[in-house]
Amino acid sequence: MKISGVGKLLRIFIGENDKTDGKPLYEDIVLKARQKELAGATVIKGVAGFGASSRMHTAKILRLSEDLPVVIEIIDTEEKLRDFIPVVDKLFEKAGCGGLLTLELAEVVKYSPKGSVSK
Repeated sequence: MKISGVGKLLRIFIGENDKTDGKPLYEDIVLKARQKELAGATVIKGVAGFGASSRMHTAKILRLSEDLPVVIEIIDTEEKLRDFIPVVDKLFEKAGCGGLLTLELAEVVKYSPKGSVSK
């Protein structure tokens, strides 16, 4: 798969403690993105944040079990990402949680598999 030029970035904001079938929701989202053959996904764990409830989530030394913010970033074409959003909605329902999704413009400068050589 090769992507270049204008693409989109789907950002999914959830909590670290959100789970589906006992495993982290972010794992399910990334696995579904891979099954749908999206270009790539990365999970980023935040050290502090708050969401719609305005409840603060932080990583403090004495509070290692806080529900820290997690952001999943997925890059692909707008069409493929828009098709993926209902999948994320179903996973939110299954997990019984909410989240925030943003779709942003992204210029893809280079996208190539490991070991490939540009000419």
